[in-house]
Amino acid sequence: MMEETSLFLRFGVALVIGLVIGLQREYAFDEPNREIAAGIRTFPLIALIGCAASFFSDLMDSPWPFVGVLFLLGAFLVANYIMEARAGKMGLTTKVAAVLTVLIGSLVYYNEIALGVALGVATVALLSAKHEMHAFAHHITRADVYATLKLAVISAIILPVLPNRVFGIPPFDIFNPFKIWLLVVFISGMSFIGYVMMKVTGTRRGIDLTGLFGGLVSSTALTISLSNRSRENPALSRSFARAIILAWTVMYLRAAAVVAALNMLLVKSLWIPLGVSMAAGLAYWVLSYRAEASAKTREEIGISNPFELGPALKFGLLFVVILFASKSAQVYFGNAGVYLSSLIAGFADMDAVALSMAKFSRGPGAIGFDIAARSVVLATVANTVVKGLIAVISGAPELRKAILPGFILMLVTGIVVAFFCV
Repeated sequence: MMEETSLFLRFGVALVIGLVIGLQREYAFDEPNREIAAGIRTFPLIALIGCAASFFSDLMDSPWPFVGVLFLLGAFLVANYIMEARAGKMGLTTKVAAVLTVLIGSLVYYNEIALGVALGVATVALLSAKHEMHAFAHHITRADVYATLKLAVISAIILPVLPNRVFGIPPFDIFNPFKIWLLVVFISGMSFIGYVMMKVTGTRRGIDLTGLFGGLVSSTALTISLSNRSRENPALSRSFARAIILAWTVMYLRAAAVVAALNMLLVKSLWIPLGVSMAAGLAYWVLSYRAEASAKTREEIGISNPFELGPALKFGLLFVVILFASKSAQVYFGNAGVYLSSLIAGFADMDAVALSMAKFSRGPGAIGFDIAARSVVLATVANTVVKGLIAVISGAPELRKAILPGFILMLVTGIVVAFFCV
C-alpha cells in the first residue's frame, strides 16, 4: 500500500477537481429555486467516490468494487434523467460530466494527477463555453463541415499510407511523398485554423482583426476581397488599406513559422530580414491607425473557407515543381539560379518557396543559410509585388492612394534587407 501522505494528497486533489466542476455547474444554473442533478456539493462527492472505488479495487486486487460503484452511480443518473425528461428537461451534459468526474477521481488515485487535472480543466472549459460553442456551431455552414472532413481525409487517411522514403535519381533524389504531403497538411491546417479563428471572433469586431486573421488564412485572398470591397465602400478605403498591410505583415510571420516547421536553424538567418520587413508593415499600420480619427467600422468582410482538396493538390504539385526547379537551378546555374527560381515562384506561392529553401538548406549538399534566407526574402518581395498590383489595379482610387505608401515602404524594405541584411 502507498504511504498515507500520498493517499491523502490524491483524495485531496480529487476533491478539489470535483469542487471546481461542481462550482461551474452551480454557476451555470444560478436560478432561484432551481434544483439540479449535481452541483457544488455533489460533484466533489462524485470525484471522491471515483477515488475511493479505485482504492477499494486496489485494496482487494479486483476491478469489481469500481465497476459496482460506477454501475450504481449510473443507475442514479439514469433515474434522474428519466424524471427530468418527463418534466420536459432533456439535458445530458451534467450527467455526462458526473461520469467523467468519477473517472477523473479514479485517475488521480492511480497517480495520474497531471492527466486528471488536465481533464478537469478541459471539462470546466467545455461546460463554461456553452454559449460561445453554440454560437460558433450556428455560424458553421455545410461547406465548412465538408472542408473539415476533407482536411481530416488528407491528414488521417492519405498521409499515413504514403511511402516515407526518397525517390529520384541523384542529384534529384529529393522527392519524399510522405514529407511533401505532410507539408501540404501543415499549410492547409494553418489556413484552416486562421479561418476558424475568424469564425470564432467574427469579422464584425473590426477590419483590422480581419486583416490579422486574413494574413493567417491567405493574404492574397484578403487583398482581393478588400480591394473589391473598396469599390463598393470607397469611404472605408483607408481602413481596408490598413487591414491589407497588416495581412501582408502577418505573411512574414507565417513564412517564419513555415520555415521553422522544417529547419529551425534557417530561422536564425531569417529573423532579422523578416523582422525588419514586419517592422515596416507595423509602422505603417500604426501611423495609419492613429491618422484615422473615425470609429472602427463593423462592416462584415466575407472570406470563404480556404480549404478545398483542389487547392491542396495544386499546392502539393506546385511544391514539387519548385523543388525540382530550385534543385535544377542550383545544379546548373549556381546561386543566381536559386535566386531567380525563388523570385519567379514567389509570384505564385511564397509558402512553397519557404518550404523548399528550408529543405535544401539542411543535410548533405545543402545550400548555405544566407542563400536560402535571401531566396525566401526575394519570394516574399515577389509575393508583395503581386498583391500590391492587385490592390492598385482592382481597388478604388481611394484605396490606391492609401495603400501606395505602405506598399512602397514594404517593397523597398524587402529589397534592401534581401541584399544588405542577409
